[in-house]
Amino acid sequence: MEHIHTLSIQNTYDADFIKRVEEASGQQVSKCYQCGNCSASCNYTYVYDYPVNQIMRLIQLGQREIVLKSRSIWLCASCQACTTRCPCNIEVSHVMESLRIMSREEKMVSLKDIQLFYDEFLRSVKTFGRVFETGLLPVFNMKAKRPFGDMDLAPLVLKKGKLHLLPSRIKGRKEVAGIFERLEAFHKKHEA
Repeated sequence: MEHIHTLSIQNTYDADFIKRVEEASGQQVSKCYQCGNCSASCNYTYVYDYPVNQIMRLIQLGQREIVLKSRSIWLCASCQACTTRCPCNIEVSHVMESLRIMSREEKMVSLKDIQLFYDEFLRSVKTFGRVFETGLLPVFNMKAKRPFGDMDLAPLVLKKGKLHLLPSRIKGRKEVAGIFERLEAFHKKHEA
C-alpha cells in the first residue's frame, strides 16, 4: 500500500498566526466554516495553488509558512466576489491583502517575479499618481530578465486604444507621492 503524504500540521503549526491575521485584516477568519462559496465565486481559482477556502482553512490551522509562500494570495484581484457571497460576512480581500503584506514583511514571497511586479506597480503609482502600464511592463520585463515578454500583445492593445504612450496627467499626483513618502518615513522611524 502506498504511503499518502499528508500535511504534518503539528510540526508546522504557528499558534499565533490566526490571531495576527485577524488583527491585521480586521476579520474573524476563525468564523469561516468552509462552505466553499468564496472559491466557487472566484474567477481565478483555476490558477491558485490553494483555493480561497483552503487558504482560510490553512490560516485556521496555523500554517503560516504555507499560506505566506502561496501564489494564491498574490493572484487575488480583490474583486469582492467572495465577500459578496460569504455567509459569515468575512471581507476575504482584506485577509488576502493582509497576507500579502505579511508575506513581504517576513520575506516569504515565493516567486520573485510577483514581488518584483508588485514593487514596480507601486513605483509607477508613486511616480505618476496611477499606474502607467506602458512604462510598467517594459521596466518589469527588463528587471525580470525577459526583455521581450508580452511584446506580442502591444500592437493589438495599442490598436484598440487601451495603451497610452505617455502617462496621464492626473490631479493630486503630488498628494499620492506624499502618501508614499509618509509611509516610507514611518517605516524608517520604526525600523530604527
